[in-house]
Amino acid sequence: MKLVMAIVNHDDAPRVADAVMEAGFFATKLATTGGFLKAGNTTFLIGTEEEKVDEVIEIVGKHSKRRTQLVSGAAYGAMHAAAFPVEVTVGGATVFVLDVEQFKKL
Repeated sequence: MKLVMAIVNHDDAPRVADAVMEAGFFATKLATTGGFLKAGNTTFLIGTEEEKVDEVIEIVGKHSKRRTQLVSGAAYGAMHAAAFPVEVTVGGATVFVLDVEQFKKL
């Protein structure tokens, strides 16, 4: 048994949730916040058999799109408030796959 922990941009979360459920997986959805931009994320916890891990990752990747966004240069630690906007890449997904020693649904 494996636990797939997928952190996706808040904007992508509804598409990821729909696709994961449509494929027959069960997921727990947690509202989380990213550290760098302090932007909203959603973390999905998906338990599955080892042979289905690649399928889960493919689904998450297909529905989590990277895009660029302008942020204040202050977010990068610029010394003065008049810092020029900086273009950064946001979105996509960060995925962890963990071994599950025991799983019980009570």
